[in-house]
Amino acid sequence: MSGFFILIFYNLQIHHAIYDHSAMQSHSHAPLKRLLSLMAAILLLANGLWLLSLNSFHFGTLLPMLFGAALFIYALAYVLLQRWIRQRPIYQQGWRLVWGAFWIWLLSVALFFGYLHWQSLHSQPNPNTQAILILGGGIQHNQPTPTLAKRLNAGATLAKQLPQIPIIVSGGAAFGNQWTEAEVMAHYLTEQHHLPKTRILLEARSTSTALNFHNSKALLVQHDIQLSDPIAVVTSDFHLPRALAIARKQGYQQPLPYSAPTPLYIRYNSWLREYFAYVSGWLLNEY
Repeated sequence: MSGFFILIFYNLQIHHAIYDHSAMQSHSHAPLKRLLSLMAAILLLANGLWLLSLNSFHFGTLLPMLFGAALFIYALAYVLLQRWIRQRPIYQQGWRLVWGAFWIWLLSVALFFGYLHWQSLHSQPNPNTQAILILGGGIQHNQPTPTLAKRLNAGATLAKQLPQIPIIVSGGAAFGNQWTEAEVMAHYLTEQHHLPKTRILLEARSTSTALNFHNSKALLVQHDIQLSDPIAVVTSDFHLPRALAIARKQGYQQPLPYSAPTPLYIRYNSWLREYFAYVSGWLLNEY
């Protein structure tokens, strides 16, 4: 289970403590609350350190670790913190407001996760598809990351169902790798799925989702495919809503979603990272 959902479980356990005004009751429950805090902190921190050891370094990994560190400090200073809050009524109100805002944010995250799951269930092949566009997702040591491998596997499955249309693999140079991401993707499709090289078009300059779509336009034009035609967009489940929004912003009139599952061990951390990426993209008018 993701460390992020461990945090949710933890908050369900101690939520009552936030509004506990009885010193005797708070004191009697303090050992259990501190133990739960320490357990949650250790799990969150361990989950984050494990993901960092796998080179999964992004906001979705770091945020649960920050929560874990905060819970660890909370557990150590629990008695002092509760006493300090009880002695200052004005801070009790502020404490409630902080937790109220946190629960509203947590609800928005849960709704976003539900939307991602719902959309991933509605990825179906369309027989009118004119091209398949597989978005890059990272390479390491000239090999696809597990997330990118899932995208390529999904794209290959779709390509075998629609054997007459071209496949665009989009991804540029990656630091520390000899090959571009597009070259790694094409090699994986030919070696692992035995797709003919003649079907695969390489877009090897992109370093962002927006550039994936922008730079792929020239390849589509070369093959007489218009932006008004149905074009399958293959990417991870968490990335799909933002990718489709960016595609429409850039003039793709019929981007067809085709979802690839995110590996379970990084799924909810990746979904959490995408929550912030989706919000920031909206604020920056990317779609």
